[in-house]
Amino acid sequence: MQARSDGTVPQIQHGKVFLRPAEKEDAELFVRWLNDWRTGRTLGMRAPLSKATEEQWVDRLVESQGKEGYHFVICLLADDRPVGTIGLKDLNLIDGSAGLGISVGAEEDRGHGYGTDGIQALLRFAFDELRLVRVWLDVYDMNVGAQRVYERVGFVHEGTLRRAAFREGAHRDVHRMGILADEWRALAASSESDPAVARQ
Repeated sequence: MQARSDGTVPQIQHGKVFLRPAEKEDAELFVRWLNDWRTGRTLGMRAPLSKATEEQWVDRLVESQGKEGYHFVICLLADDRPVGTIGLKDLNLIDGSAGLGISVGAEEDRGHGYGTDGIQALLRFAFDELRLVRVWLDVYDMNVGAQRVYERVGFVHEGTLRRAAFREGAHRDVHRMGILADEWRALAASSESDPAVARQ
């Protein structure tokens, strides 16, 4: 476990990032990220978002944290800088499942592995702390880059909701992907024993 610049060791971390809960002061940053078309287009955003609306959303997140799901900010271990958001939704502790949502906020922060590290950190939390057995996510067919990231982490295609979302003037397929706890643990074990796998 790595320490942050202030010497503390985050509870949820992997690689270059750690996860922390969202705070009300994050709302302005979230609005900037989500109102950028390059980010919002893959998250179902249809219109610009106001700071007041986002502050209300953050308030609801704080209220429901640990009940209906978990929402975190992805931050760099090196300097605490926020680079994205990630969370678990539709948390079902009886069946042991939850949905995953993620966004790397700024265009310049994509392609550095921050999203992959964030997913790994969240999966460790989901499987080792919450004792979930399955984590799933939905991804638009046009978001091919994200699908590759999810596959690299270990998610498998479970089905397609055909023409389930209307985005950018066309009906899009939505792919459902999932990963099981034992699949994730097997991949984690193989990456620890083979450094080449860990670098993929």
